[in-house]
Amino acid sequence: MEKSKTVLIADDEVRMRRVIRDYLQIKGYTVLEAADGREALALYEREKPDVLLLDVMMPHVDGWEVCRQVRQRAQTPIIMLTARSEEADELHGFSLGADEYIAKPFSLKILLARIEAVLRRGRTIAPAQQRIAQGLELDTVGHVALVDGVPVDLTYTEFELLLYLMNNTGIALSRDRILDNVWRFDYDGDARTVDTHIKKLRNKLGTRGQHITTIRGIGYKFVPDAGDDQ
Repeated sequence: MEKSKTVLIADDEVRMRRVIRDYLQIKGYTVLEAADGREALALYEREKPDVLLLDVMMPHVDGWEVCRQVRQRAQTPIIMLTARSEEADELHGFSLGADEYIAKPFSLKILLARIEAVLRRGRTIAPAQQRIAQGLELDTVGHVALVDGVPVDLTYTEFELLLYLMNNTGIALSRDRILDNVWRFDYDGDARTVDTHIKKLRNKLGTRGQHITTIRGIGYKFVPDAGDDQ
């Protein structure tokens, strides 16, 4: 029997934590609670949860800093929770390595879907599989991306996004199709999520980000020989 997954909720609002905790426990998850960022980091180190839900505004250490510190140590899926929905905040969260970003108030069913999605991305990697393009290699066993032989630190979502693009080399993929296959649940049609992750991914890949080309009016395509040395 598979061990239940552990979710760490870090939020200074007691009612919010309890509502999420009660719902997730009904769904079979083990739930840990932290009232501030400092407590969240201590719990993370001790318990090694499978997913983190981080409120942005917390005392002592805010959610951004918790995300940054965790991402320096591991690729544990991170979902940011915030009362603000500005694009700049969303971009900042992704820049720190967050996998998802949910603005309050949110549906508990949507939250559960996103938790299941980030967990699924981490376990649906094909065994003993490699994807190689000019200067770029994905090791799906070790979940490692190499750019010109140098490892690049990608989040689960970024890795799965790049893998999906490479698995569909030469095919123009719409944003909706990417959402359906990488996020694997209804994202309310918000194509900005794909655009934001593509931008981050290109930046991390450096000059090899040229492999990911924009198809105006459609979405994106992976071109294996883009950026080849002349």
